[in-house]
Formats: sequence, C-alpha cells, structure tokens
Amino acid sequence: MNDFTVIIPARYAASRLPGKLLRDLAKKPVVLHAIERGLESGAHRVVVATDDARIAQAVEGSGAQTVMTRMDHQSGTDRIAEAVERLGLAEGEIVVNVQGDEPDMPAALIRQMADALAERAETSICTACTPISEAESVNDPNVVKVVRDMNDFALYFSRAPIAYDRDGLGRFAYRRHLGIYAYRARYLTEFSAAPVCSLEETEKLEQLRALHRGDRIYCPDAIAAPGIGIDTEADLERARRHWKS
Repeated sequence: MNDFTVIIPARYAASRLPGKLLRDLAKKPVVLHAIERGLESGAHRVVVATDDARIAQAVEGSGAQTVMTRMDHQSGTDRIAEAVERLGLAEGEIVVNVQGDEPDMPAALIRQMADALAERAETSICTACTPISEAESVNDPNVVKVVRDMNDFALYFSRAPIAYDRDGLGRFAYRRHLGIYAYRARYLTEFSAAPVCSLEETEKLEQLRALHRGDRIYCPDAIAAPGIGIDTEADLERARRHWKS
C-alpha cells in the first residue's frame, strides 16, 4: 500500500454555480462529501486548498486540513501546486487531486490513481476514463473525451467527439475522461511554472498543458465510476434526488 495525500482544490467563485461547494447535499455541504471520500481512500492526509474563508470554516472538524491559497490560479492543479509548496511535501510524495464538486468519487478510484502512479516511475500524471455508451454524450462539450495509445497513455483530450467517425461505422469505443489526477509533488511545481498553452486556453482543459510539454499521462479504465458531479443547479438537484433515494 502506497502512502499518498489527497488535496481538494476548493474555489468559491465557480463560473456556472458560484458557492456550489457549500450548497447542501444530504444535510451537509458538497465539499464535505468529497472530504469523506478522500478519508475513505486510505490517504494519510486530506487537505482542502481553498481561496475562501467560508469554505475553510465549513471544513473545520471534518478530519481534513485547510490551506489558504491565492484567488488567481488558472486551474485546480495550479492551486494544488501552491498547497504542496505551503505544506512542504517531499518531492516524491504522491498527491491525488479530488475535485470538491465530486461528492460521489469512489474511494477505490482514488486509491487506484495513487497506486498506478507509484508503479510507473516514467509517468507524470495518472488519471482515468470510462466507456461512453450514450450517443448524446459523445457530442456534449461538457463531456471530455480522451484518445489513448495501445498502452493506455493519453494521446489527446477534447470536448469534441474524438476520434471523428468519418465513415459512420460506429466501431470506435469513445471514452469519457474523469476529472481525477495523481501526480508527484515535484511534478506539480514544474507544471505550475509552465506557461498556459493555446490548447489549454482553447479547450479549457488543464491536462493539455501537460501534453503540450511532452509529459506522459497514464489513463486506465476506472475500476469504479464516480456519481454525479456538481457543475450546475440541475446537477445539484439530480444529486439530491439520487442521494435521497
């Protein structure tokens, strides 16, 4: 079993649903569910990296540590990089990025990411994907697609339907990228220092900065798929119905 730290980037001013991490879900703020999943994973430490005192206050007594970070980060990974510096983590320590708006992220998947990275010294990032079975998801820009090589390393991520089915034969198995990442602390420092590239700016996908740098991203199929992520009011209502049932 590999030791690792879970860090949850927790920005208050989300563009589509500001304050969503503090919204109520099953009688507790959304972010507390993410913390519980991190604690269940076996991580030796769970940290919330936030830019807002209201989130820090909500986290008190949850079993997670809080690190206050700047408000101007380009991505959650950049926020985690600042937290790693403030925590003084060892260069080789594995950090798993669990999104604060993923209240139903399986603990087994968090552990899978940490173990997969520990087993691959040449890998910069580990993330995960699942097959897409619904045609509407393939064309949905909110569903990020990934194309992999024969060894399950990512070739590209996109909001567009990749690969393009030119002949309409339906033979390609589309895969949805899941927003969970594992990295080593030293890599986070390198990533955060790298400039944002045009691919990242265009697609609004931070992992494209890593591919642009030539970094290797291992992307296996998830052993357990997360539930409903909270991006919009409609997502929150769906999650509430799910948890209630």
